[in-house]
Amino acid sequence: MRNAIKLCITLCLVFLPAVWATPDNETLDYDTHELAFIRSLGPWPPVSKKDESNRFSQQEDAIELGRQLFFDRRLSLNNTSSCADCHQPDLAFQDGVALNTALAPLHRNTTSLLNLANRPWYGWGGEHDSLWSQSIRPMLATAEMHTDLSALQKVLSQDSFFQCAFQQTTGLNLADLTQQDLLVTIGKLLASYQETIQSGKSRFDLFRDQLVDAENTSPSQKNAILTAEEQVGLKIFIGEGRCTFCHSGAHFSNGEFGDIGVSFFTANGIDKGRYDGIKALRTDPYSLLGRYNDATKNSNDAKEQGNTETIPHNALRTSHLQLLHRNWGEFKVPSLRNVGQTAPYMHNGSISTLMDTVDFYSELDEERLHADGEKILRPLHLTPIEKDSLQAFLLSLSGPIHAAQEKPSLFSQCR
Repeated sequence: MRNAIKLCITLCLVFLPAVWATPDNETLDYDTHELAFIRSLGPWPPVSKKDESNRFSQQEDAIELGRQLFFDRRLSLNNTSSCADCHQPDLAFQDGVALNTALAPLHRNTTSLLNLANRPWYGWGGEHDSLWSQSIRPMLATAEMHTDLSALQKVLSQDSFFQCAFQQTTGLNLADLTQQDLLVTIGKLLASYQETIQSGKSRFDLFRDQLVDAENTSPSQKNAILTAEEQVGLKIFIGEGRCTFCHSGAHFSNGEFGDIGVSFFTANGIDKGRYDGIKALRTDPYSLLGRYNDATKNSNDAKEQGNTETIPHNALRTSHLQLLHRNWGEFKVPSLRNVGQTAPYMHNGSISTLMDTVDFYSELDEERLHADGEKILRPLHLTPIEKDSLQAFLLSLSGPIHAAQEKPSLFSQCR
């Protein structure tokens, strides 16, 4: 019996996975397939690109005026709230609650504004195809800001500083604008500021860069930036967890939509997600197919079938959208960058903590998925140690948050 116990102990020591024996400051071994996945999750930050649909994009004075508008409660009915009241800078530009009440109870969770520049769709259902049109939405929503455009135009026109700054930035006179043109211009100014809200390099990004460099330079395996536990979580994320099917690329999101079995029932009915999002986008006067798109119409752009009018190149994706049955109950795949700071989770804020989210995927109820749902999803059945490791990796995706800071000198002549 004693010999049998010794043999058992010896075998266990020999065959224990190497990851558990790896010191905290060493890099685990990664095969070619794993290294390819890790490379695909960067580099970060992405190259900054101007939004061609927004003529104020990356314009310095537009960013500053947009920043001022972001914190201005005059944009809402009776000065009740500003954009910043729901997208709080110290809460990763979200509100930290499951469902905001605003002017009335909402049925969707307030998303973070981090890293929104040049994304394909906006909103949990993808109701908008540009950041500026998404910025218009809460102003018009009766349960959110419920902006009185007539009153807003009047009050802003009486503000001599704002009127001067607005004309300097846009070349437009506030008093001469239609309410629609004022709304769109404010949306584009807000978007120009929101484009600057970004997360910097996370510890994962530093580790990825280190690993990519190591493929060419073959340095020592010492001094890894991620701990062994975090690296085990990374291996789960890109391996058995199959998380990268949806949370792919440098944004840790494919930018599309999926059904993961989260309830689409609300207090007042049903949230159809992407299904209603596509329908809303098709009729949105502020979509990239509309007249407010600032992108130059090019005669070489593809033409909509049966229509002689050219389509701006940045609107082709929108023009090709099809409404499908499978879109029912699909919701946006969120970015996982700074995910440790953006609780609660899911489109309805129904999951309170990051570990609860890990548990959700570990014990996924496949019966709640649609017949046309995501076939790639299956319960992960993670062990407690694996859950801790996956959470540790997800927490390594948080980087410092940056946004454009006040630049009062830009409008010094207006003071």
